[in-house]
Amino acid sequence: MASQLFRTKPLSLLLAEEAGDHRLRRILGPVQLTALGVGAIIGTGIFILTGVAAHDRTGPALMLSFVMAGLACVFAALCYAEFASMVPVAGSAYTYAYATLGELFAWIIGWDLILEYAVGSATVAHGWSAHFQEFIPIFHEGLSWIPAKIPAVFHAAPVNYCVNVDVAGGCPHTGFVSTGSYFDLPAVLITFVLTIILVKGIKESASFNAFMVAVKLVIVLMVIGIGGYLIITVYGTANWHPFAPYGYTGVSFFGKSILGGRAAGGEPLGMFAGAAIIFFAYIGFDSVSVHSEEARAPAKDVPVGIIASLIICTILYIAVAAVLTGMVPYNKIDINAPVVEAFKRAGLTWMQYLVAFGAMTGITSVLLVMMLSQPRVMLALGRDGLVPNSFFGAVHPKFRTPWKSTILTGLFVASMAGFIPLSILAEMTSIGTLFAFVIVCGAVLVMRRTNPDANRPFRAPLVPLVPILGILTCLLLMFSLPYENWVRLIVWLAIGLLIYFAYGRRHSVMARHLEHEIKTHGLSPAGQAVADPDAPPSSPAAPVDSRIKE
Repeated sequence: MASQLFRTKPLSLLLAEEAGDHRLRRILGPVQLTALGVGAIIGTGIFILTGVAAHDRTGPALMLSFVMAGLACVFAALCYAEFASMVPVAGSAYTYAYATLGELFAWIIGWDLILEYAVGSATVAHGWSAHFQEFIPIFHEGLSWIPAKIPAVFHAAPVNYCVNVDVAGGCPHTGFVSTGSYFDLPAVLITFVLTIILVKGIKESASFNAFMVAVKLVIVLMVIGIGGYLIITVYGTANWHPFAPYGYTGVSFFGKSILGGRAAGGEPLGMFAGAAIIFFAYIGFDSVSVHSEEARAPAKDVPVGIIASLIICTILYIAVAAVLTGMVPYNKIDINAPVVEAFKRAGLTWMQYLVAFGAMTGITSVLLVMMLSQPRVMLALGRDGLVPNSFFGAVHPKFRTPWKSTILTGLFVASMAGFIPLSILAEMTSIGTLFAFVIVCGAVLVMRRTNPDANRPFRAPLVPLVPILGILTCLLLMFSLPYENWVRLIVWLAIGLLIYFAYGRRHSVMARHLEHEIKTHGLSPAGQAVADPDAPPSSPAAPVDSRIKE
């Protein structure tokens, strides 16, 4: 039983899956891969989370919080880059875990990635809906036939989840609160539109994403440039003092402060607390590795895309944090639309609208890339027989996209975005992503020990230090989340294990390979040769991995 659960998939089989009619189209270069990474990262974080973190947790020390969260991601990014160069096929962390830790861990991480990509997509769709509804009054002024606002029964999920009482904010009590809406119509509609684009093809999706990334980068650079000019000529550095009003610590355990300041409800205050909040802003760089099978030169270009996108976004995040806290005193920063309101306070109305447009564009590209990634993970699961391959492994004969998985992803994301509260979705996404990072860092340690001579076009530096630091920093951030997130993660993984034992374990392609080896080569279920009493004592048995064929 244990040997079945922890059977690993040989690298030779993983690489063999690139060929044949089920391969994806290789058309992505380093620039497009970097654009996919930037497209997935810059969005909700830079336009929304900066305000929450600076106002409630860090003050101007938000700049250091971005550095800390970025460092945690760098450790994981280097591990992702090493695996992506070794195994340039679809699947990301799932594929890496299968090659190193075994089938059970691979299934767990594959199921967990749904939290990052599908649930994350629903989270971002909620953010898109909120910004879109901000624009409707502007459209109404120019075109009177457009309604002034979305009808109340279609503006949000039917319930909201309130952690604290905030009557003005729609939270008369904690827990679930009715919103009076049937479902979030804009979130559902944008999900369906992007699903159509994604079915059409990776080239069209990448081109659309590249355009949106270019637009939002221009706007972000304008924010940095114009905001920096205003700080130099008008505001000075007064708003950066005190630099860390909440302190430089803020370490928490299950959401309650254990080191540093704390809010009235026990929540942590300080630089570490800010890093835990804005970590969501970095989610997305790992999506580059999901598209290894669609890269022209994956061994070289995918590591470039992962690391370049992370470095670019970290620099931009720090610069925007500096501009925001330099233009507005930290305790007066608007939580809902911090950058937009900063330019509104400065009297630059045209810049206010431009930033709002950039926020919508940025969030759209994040949603596109996350929805692009989820079907590639399901494609890998289908190829391995852990989910029905006839459905999840189906590649469109013309577009060369996993079209059935893409449509199912669209329906799944639309359902969650339409009916589940934003706060629950966002927290599930963060803990799911951190868990995936921990597994990938651990897998690098295992692979370096079990397969030290494997071809590694890119090698993570300072192993084992880098993977260990990646594991520790990600666990620190995971344990900083409220315990409710751990309960949801455990329940989600338990559901996944039920599916694995009911279907995946019995239909696993690797299981069928091993059964074939047992019958034809006299191997035990553990993959070891069974002694033949008629054979000479010195007769060796070839390793099972070397005899497995696709």
